[in-house]
Amino acid sequence: MNAAEWIRFIVGCLFILIGMVIFFTELFGVFHFKYVLNRMHAAAMGDTLGIGACLIGLMIFSGLNFTTLKIFLVIVFLWFASPVSSHVLSRLEAATNDHLSAHCELYEDVEILERELAAAGKEEHAEDKEESVS
Repeated sequence: MNAAEWIRFIVGCLFILIGMVIFFTELFGVFHFKYVLNRMHAAAMGDTLGIGACLIGLMIFSGLNFTTLKIFLVIVFLWFASPVSSHVLSRLEAATNDHLSAHCELYEDVEILERELAAAGKEEHAEDKEESVS
């Protein structure tokens, strides 16, 4: 093997190892978190990033050919499908969970939320002005 093949082999192995580390982190998050939306977030992020990194490693191993194009199209599909399906599932959980307020803060009135966000933004803006003055 020449130097270019060794570099390609090492970079491909690094991407696959990064993907495996992300998978194990996802696995830890799925079993560690108690609330379903937290577990689903860990699973969705891990799937998207882990599968993407592993498939990029396989693309590097494969070289430039038609198989690489197919793997790239799988990555593109996963990057669109996984977040959308996770979002739909989380909306279903939020709409059907009667005990959602035990896990997060709910705002019945959007105007209250807007006032709180505006007040927080004004406080941050005032802090930034004080820091720039001093």
